[in-house]
Amino acid sequence: MTDLTIIILAAGEGTRMKSTTPKLLHKVAGLPIIGHVLNATNNVGKNELGVITNPDNKLLSEFIKSFSPKAQIFTQNERKGTAHAAQMAKPLWEKATGYVLVTYGDHPLLRAENFEIIIDRLDKGWDAAILGFEPQSATGYGRFITDGEKLLDIVEHKDASPEQREIGLCNACILGFRAEVFQKTIMQVSDDNVQSEYYLGDLVPLANKAGYKVTYAIAPSDDVIGVNDRLQLSYAEQLYQNRLCQNFMRSGVTLLGANSTYFSYDTTIEPDVIIEPNVIIGTNVSIKSGAMIKGFSHFEGAVIGENAIIGPFARLRPGVELSENTKVGNFVEVKKAKIAKGAKLNHLSYIGDAIVGEGANVGAGTITCNYDGVNKAITN
Repeated sequence: MTDLTIIILAAGEGTRMKSTTPKLLHKVAGLPIIGHVLNATNNVGKNELGVITNPDNKLLSEFIKSFSPKAQIFTQNERKGTAHAAQMAKPLWEKATGYVLVTYGDHPLLRAENFEIIIDRLDKGWDAAILGFEPQSATGYGRFITDGEKLLDIVEHKDASPEQREIGLCNACILGFRAEVFQKTIMQVSDDNVQSEYYLGDLVPLANKAGYKVTYAIAPSDDVIGVNDRLQLSYAEQLYQNRLCQNFMRSGVTLLGANSTYFSYDTTIEPDVIIEPNVIIGTNVSIKSGAMIKGFSHFEGAVIGENAIIGPFARLRPGVELSENTKVGNFVEVKKAKIAKGAKLNHLSYIGDAIVGEGANVGAGTITCNYDGVNKAITN
């Protein structure tokens, strides 16, 4: 496999989010936006990874280090554009061999396939390949100027002529280059444009002028949506939930209210599970085959065994392990408890820090009281 160097641009201030939380730490399906991009790069294959951040955004840097320890973090002290941001990773890309790929950190629906189609173009002999898409509205996006398979230029919206603004093929979020092409062109980018910024898209005419072959690939528009404000965050969440729902149903899960069920990015569900409407599944939840999940239930950090029946209006909190054929009924909350095979917690109970034995039947209104103000004991 060709050596890959991937650079993620994550230095934007995200002011349109109107939040004290850094933009890229806002979550889609329970995972920060930047985590989705890191996952996509991890699935591409072995690569060298660099992330460009804002030096004032320590929370983001800390998350990146914990989530992807192999990532090298570089800072962009002044916001002078995307090419300027990529230049900050010079200690990484100046020694790169093979291919250099640059992407943006605010695209939570990116897949490994989006990177692979660019890599495929480079494998076929092109010197550079840029990912494009065809949005419903092209306003605000850089336009592709093409000649057949060749990509001649990327013109930013603010610099585009009225004729160029009629073009529907737009710049997406992945730019790929042979390493030597990137190394020879990245420092040549100028800020001679309306914004007085250094655009990554300017690498395209620079590469063409130097005699390199530049092409493009087209991605599904849903894969390359960027998030800049709360409206786009909500839209990205909808798209991601739709993707999860479709994947689960194709794998043998019945969703009686797909549009009202919320999943997390790491939810695992085996075939022949049935889920009724209005169920929320938080992170770190696994549901085994044959389970029945009734409406208005909420789970996080739980394992639900085979043929278990849960809900309606049940809550499973972190540390719950339900064995096969168990039952957790309406208005029952379970936390950090192991419920053995065939046991039933039918209604109106709280079972926490407990071990419930095989075949047990816990009566209505049961509450485990096992906290003395300092320590929690195990109810067994």
